[in-house]
Amino acid sequence: MASSITGSFISTSTCSLHQNRATAAISSLKSVSLSSQRMLFPSVRLQPMPQRFRVSCAAKKETVDKVCEIVRKQLALPEESPVTGESKFSQLGADSLDTVEIVMGLEEAFGISVEEESAQTIATVQDAADLIEKLVETNDA
Repeated sequence: MASSITGSFISTSTCSLHQNRATAAISSLKSVSLSSQRMLFPSVRLQPMPQRFRVSCAAKKETVDKVCEIVRKQLALPEESPVTGESKFSQLGADSLDTVEIVMGLEEAFGISVEEESAQTIATVQDAADLIEKLVETNDA
């Protein structure tokens, strides 16, 4: 089966005599195009779903670099230790207390306030940098 999906929610399911099953889900659907080389066609069901993913622009390199610096300092990592946007705090050895201290350091360095709910979504340096830019932008507006 081939498909082309535009928008954000679709649920498709195909079954055959061989019990092969394929499913897909995306939300806020605008258009769907499906085709099959067999005589079996998928059933398509549209329904509202909660937001499951978010697409956003990546933070500026300067922001990511500054977050890397703060993370390295808070975790007392050696200068040669690689810290990048993709670095996960847990992989760098951070426990929950370290993560709280990192967030506090970021708040101080960038002059922002991070809500607890938002802080819990931060897993990587890139997550932190993206959130910082969003908060700075909101504060400047």
